[in-house]
Amino acid sequence: CGLDFNRDFSPRPQQEKVLEEHLALAVELQLPVFLHERDANQRLLDILRDFRDRLPAAVVHCFTGEQKALFSYLDLDLHIGITGWICDERRGTHLHPLVRDIPRGRLMLESDAPYLLPRSLRPKPKNGRNEPAYLTEVLREVALHRGETLEDLASHSTACSRAFFRLPEIA
Repeated sequence: CGLDFNRDFSPRPQQEKVLEEHLALAVELQLPVFLHERDANQRLLDILRDFRDRLPAAVVHCFTGEQKALFSYLDLDLHIGITGWICDERRGTHLHPLVRDIPRGRLMLESDAPYLLPRSLRPKPKNGRNEPAYLTEVLREVALHRGETLEDLASHSTACSRAFFRLPEIA
């Protein structure tokens, strides 16, 4: 759920109303939320502030924003999802230094399949569609820019996702 002021497929007041209804339901059911935000950082923050203390967890899915937006989300104790956008040399390089600022326990890696095929992936699939199997390319790029090993990043980001969704540990 969220706000998309980039595409504006629905009128903004309607998007805001539906987001508030989704957040109220998440509070009632005590379920985490995946938040979509495009060109609506401040409005999303304004709405979230009324719900955040009652939500068990929330992640800003497919974060592509700037440092100010990142810090505003972290200040609300939100998780941050990073996708193949970070692998895009045309538009994702601003994320390279920012991923260092996402604390362990708040960083989630996402495929966003079938979208956002990592542009650094070689060889590229003939159909051009992203799939979860390519998440390792996001892992590689994020680990590089955080100065972490693949194993360490995979371990702590997986633990973060398991905690977020309240999934049991694998024995």
